[in-house]
Amino acid sequence: MRTHPLRRLAAQPNVLFGGVYGAVLASSMVAALTQYGDMPRSSRLYDAKWLLITAVASALAHGYAHIIARRGVETHHGVLRALRILLDEWPLVAATLPTVLLMCGAGLGWWGSKDIEYVVFALNIVLLFGWGLLAARAAGRARGSAVKLGVADGLLGVIVVVANALIK
Repeated sequence: MRTHPLRRLAAQPNVLFGGVYGAVLASSMVAALTQYGDMPRSSRLYDAKWLLITAVASALAHGYAHIIARRGVETHHGVLRALRILLDEWPLVAATLPTVLLMCGAGLGWWGSKDIEYVVFALNIVLLFGWGLLAARAAGRARGSAVKLGVADGLLGVIVVVANALIK
């Protein structure tokens, strides 16, 4: 059975990890940065900027941890290998971009700023469902089983994001 190259790329562990982590990070950051009540549009641009900065910092931290962890098992360490490991964290940043776009759009007046965090939350839960579905299909699960796992992953995402929001 031939697999589409895009599906093969999306099913790689670093892409799945980054997609899930980025979606949870985006929702958690918006919950933490959003204040109750009506917010000025400029606050949404501020939130988008900090979400992007946090995503890049998180990706660098994960890459850095992988570099240190691999030193014990790899014999060849070089600058190019370290850069490759850091660049492998791109999915985490990419997964936050839909939220960054929504927040920027709200900040620029493309759509309403009020309650945009609920739209972000819903979008990221749908993305978590999609990542769960993709992972299940990549593992060879039948469509029905994959959908059930996607729903379970989306619900787990709700729990994780709500727990992060309560901690704020």
